[in-house]
Amino acid sequence: MAPPGDFSAYCRPVGGGKRDAPFGGGGGAGNDDEDNKAELKRRCIDYHTPAVLDLTSRLYRKPNRRMHAVPGGSGSAGYPYLQCHTAYLKWMGLPAGTGAGGDVIASEAFLTYCAHVTRAKNSNPVMCLSWTPGGRRLLTGNQEGEFTLWDGVNFSFELIMSAHDQSFRSMAWSHNQNYLLTSDSGGNIKYWSPSIAPVQSLDSHDGAAVHALSFSPQDTKFVSCGDDATVRVWDWAGHREERTLEGHGWDVKCVQWHPRSSVICSGSKDNLVKLWDPRTGGCLSTLYGHKNTVTKVAWNDNGNWLLTSSRDQLIKMYDIRAMRELCSLKGHHKEVTSIAWHPVYETVFASGGMDGTLIYWNVGPKGSEEPASKIPYAHDMAIWDMKWHPAGHLLATGSNDRQTKFWARNRPGTKQGLDDDGVEGADGGTAEILHAEMELGNHVGIVIGRRGATIIAMQRQTKTKMHVDQIRRVLQIEGTARQIETVKKRVGALLERVSTNEAEGRGFGGGGFGGF
Repeated sequence: MAPPGDFSAYCRPVGGGKRDAPFGGGGGAGNDDEDNKAELKRRCIDYHTPAVLDLTSRLYRKPNRRMHAVPGGSGSAGYPYLQCHTAYLKWMGLPAGTGAGGDVIASEAFLTYCAHVTRAKNSNPVMCLSWTPGGRRLLTGNQEGEFTLWDGVNFSFELIMSAHDQSFRSMAWSHNQNYLLTSDSGGNIKYWSPSIAPVQSLDSHDGAAVHALSFSPQDTKFVSCGDDATVRVWDWAGHREERTLEGHGWDVKCVQWHPRSSVICSGSKDNLVKLWDPRTGGCLSTLYGHKNTVTKVAWNDNGNWLLTSSRDQLIKMYDIRAMRELCSLKGHHKEVTSIAWHPVYETVFASGGMDGTLIYWNVGPKGSEEPASKIPYAHDMAIWDMKWHPAGHLLATGSNDRQTKFWARNRPGTKQGLDDDGVEGADGGTAEILHAEMELGNHVGIVIGRRGATIIAMQRQTKTKMHVDQIRRVLQIEGTARQIETVKKRVGALLERVSTNEAEGRGFGGGGFGGF
């Protein structure tokens, strides 16, 4: 760990030499031949030094003071104001320390910088993920039923192992962090120890997919939901089902136990959100706010607010004390597939959409019903799950595009992750999003590429949304005028190259989009 006065290790790329091995895991070579090779550079988000800063300052900082507001000078008030300059990087603490005052600090809460992108060899869509106790590692579950373990500091690959025979659906740690629960699409629920060793296996929900799991506040019970339209309460120690909660008319897609009370919330494909009493098995209340499948529910840590998301592109927040809707949030243009409350800031949460959009919201008294920060092209496909690091300085997202991404805070004075090239208008305002089409003729398959690789790469590079209508044989493009023009030039050049190769009798050489 770096000394309190040296914060150079925070959020910096580290090399592969022996000196940096504890941070980057690069593994120094130790011989001249390998030393001459290009160094392996890995991103490193080192949260130890900001933690030391918080620990050393909490003795003399007032509880409601934040480092953003503490005047400079000497003595006990020796921190300067944070300014937009990299020289102030060493004064950035963790959200757990800077967020003690209650007010949301945008630079701390909205993580718009993509720190790292991970993708395992022979990767599959990432269906669920979770930080290990303490946040040292990230655990992901994919469509093939495999665990993948990633380092939470330098994001290096650590382990892959088979866990389920079918696709992962969910995972949840107990509140005491002694056990992990996982479920798959075949109705199987498994217990795991913190060392990822199997403990127990249960078959449930008559073989239907189990979409969500959640522990009771005392960890003596847990609840599951599945495609058999039921919510089931289980005894943890006895490994047996205690009660079946019936009332939904279709597949139950999400469930979560209240953080402190005997109340269970579930959301279903019948568009309903239900509150249950697990002791009696009765339905306490039904919320009729959504017009399509309810995809996720999430209790706030204060126990009073309930978030629900749906395929109707809306996120709704309810106050269960008055059983009324507080706000309806519109920001996604496709189905909302994941939501997660911030672990430090009570009023902040993140949401992910079917189109790969990542949005941060602030719904407090000083917040708004408009998105606080939006990343339109966070992933190429649906974001199935997201989890905040316990310290609040990182957000991990898992997607159908087979990638797991780590989102971090920007450095002071930088705009990484906020690059709106082609999105801002000439006057500094937001450019209008347009829709356009382009004829593809007989080259539909060339533009799509193998497993969609060509069109996905083109979307990532041009920051547009594209869809190929194979019946009409046209490419549908969504973006700014500048982005649409760029796409048309690249696709036109690709089609011209294919036509030239066909005319010369050589066929298409497989260069694809990589030739640009």
